[in-house]
Amino acid sequence: MKFDWLMNFSPVLLALFATLFTWSVTALGSAMVFFFKTINKKILNSMLGFAAGVMIAASFWSLLKPSIEMAEASGTKPWIPALIGFLAGGTFLFLIDKLLPHLHMGLATDKAEGIKTSWQRSVLLILAITLHNIPEGLAVGVAFGALSNNSDAGMVAGAMALAIGIGLQNFPEGAAVSIPLRREGFSRLRAFNYGQLSGVVEPIAGVIGAYLVLAITPLLPYALSFAAGAMIFVVVEELIPESQAGNETDLSTVGAMLGFATMMMLDVALG
Repeated sequence: MKFDWLMNFSPVLLALFATLFTWSVTALGSAMVFFFKTINKKILNSMLGFAAGVMIAASFWSLLKPSIEMAEASGTKPWIPALIGFLAGGTFLFLIDKLLPHLHMGLATDKAEGIKTSWQRSVLLILAITLHNIPEGLAVGVAFGALSNNSDAGMVAGAMALAIGIGLQNFPEGAAVSIPLRREGFSRLRAFNYGQLSGVVEPIAGVIGAYLVLAITPLLPYALSFAAGAMIFVVVEELIPESQAGNETDLSTVGAMLGFATMMMLDVALG
């Protein structure tokens, strides 16, 4: 598959286009609130499981694996950048989780995490949702920023597969945001706006990630594994526990398996 024409664009611009795509899919998912007032818990858990599966697969196939291969090609012990970057990414998200005030869907306001604040419940809910999207945008940005160092067809295809995979899981994630907000008492339009706005952070994080890779090329393997660590933190801390809430945990597990298989297929088929 030929991607030579893509190299006419800056990697930062490609990262912006890719993350605008993932944001737009979030908006499409959020638009489901205009058609449904509630969402079945079984469906919600399946969607969250699917999103978790996609992110787990993307963390390895699109981020950790290239990080290890790049380090090996440069003569560095291949496990060092992967290990350091992965743990640094998880630590970064851990600190944000502890500092940023946020509230998970369905919990009482006094269950808010992060620094104590008097912010409104709606603001805390949106911040929790936005937290999910930071590593996704960062991952896509770093993947496209890496093209400045290696623009062969496999790397381009891998970056595109990552953007498509993140976009696929953003659709159910957008619905899983806006429809519960509707149940919280928001109007359909307001729930949609908050749902799609939760994805705005992806283009921002994507451009930042691409710029950092361009500015500090030797850190590219670390940047890729950093994004992987941040994504896995979100999966383990947020997506899996939320998808396992209730009695239909089998559906969550099936969703995760399908999500992983879908992302793996995309990455291998395109790459």
